[in-house]
Parts: sequence; C-alpha cells; structure tokens
Amino acid sequence: MPQRIAFLVAPEGVEQIELTDPMQAVRDAGGEAVLVSTDPGEVQGFNHLDKADTFPVQEVVADVRADAFDGLVLPGGVANPDYLRTDEKAVAFVKDFFDHGLPVAAICHAPWTLVEADVLGGRTLTSWPSLKTDIRNAGGTWVDEQVKVCTGGPNTLITSRKPDDLKAFCEAFLAEFAKGAKPRSG
Repeated sequence: MPQRIAFLVAPEGVEQIELTDPMQAVRDAGGEAVLVSTDPGEVQGFNHLDKADTFPVQEVVADVRADAFDGLVLPGGVANPDYLRTDEKAVAFVKDFFDHGLPVAAICHAPWTLVEADVLGGRTLTSWPSLKTDIRNAGGTWVDEQVKVCTGGPNTLITSRKPDDLKAFCEAFLAEFAKGAKPRSG
C-alpha cells in the first residue's frame, strides 16, 4: 500500500545523503516522499560542511499536520536539527507524530529535535555519539547500535547513528512504516 512519508528539514544544513537515500528508499517502495521545511522555496543540502545540492520544498511545516502522513523521517546533519529545535512549529509537528501514534525515523544528529519535542522519556534509541548526554538528560536510553527500533512508547521510533548505517536504517524504517500503513482515499 503506497504511503505518504514526511521528510522534515531546515532550510539549510541537512546532511544530503541522509535525505536523498531515505527519500529514494520510500519512492522505490512505492511511497510518496514529501519534503517539508520551515520556509517555502528550496533547502540547501550539505556533504558534511560543504554545500551540495538544493531540493524544492513541497510543504511548509506551518501548513501541515502529522495525520496527513503515514510516518516521519528526520535526516541529520549538525545544523539541520539544531535549527529545527528552535522552530516551535517544527517541534510541534514532530510531537504531533508521537501524539498520533505514527512512526518516526531519525538518523545521526536528528534526535536533537526529538529532545526538544520532549518525546524521549522511557525510549531507547541511538544517534551520533555526541548526542548521548542530551538523550539521557531527556529521559531516553542511548545505545551504540547500527539501527534501533523502539516500540516502548506511543509510536515506533527507528534510529541510526550515521551515514554508514543508511542501508540498515532504510530497511528498518520501511519495514516498520509498512506495519502501520493506513488506507488512503482519493
């Protein structure tokens, strides 16, 4: 069943491969990958600290709700989640997925946005190692694993550490998102 998956990113600072590989995985699985950002226009991808490609924004976070999607993917990059966690509408959008019991996948530095959304209490996840203390301070348990699927909360949370984990990350979130696929009208 085709799914509609939101990819939330800041106007700049997203680690490009952590956006493009998961988006392609969703498309290859027959789903719709929707690029959501805080501002209309384009987002600037990065290869670590170097500017890479730009991507057209399809939806603005202030104009969408979690229940319009089947899941959420949060790509990393250091600047991307750092920006998102300062945007109230972006944080509310992320929290809305948890409130609706919809699956969320986050890689690398992306859990910073989850920390800000206050959704990590009692959850077990992984991330880029430098987020370990932030996750623990937010009530989560940090593990050093290629991919971690946590079902101990209102939704399924899928996390990975870094770009080297992308293959396992994509396989895991696609499998988990498929479990919760809902019929779409129209």
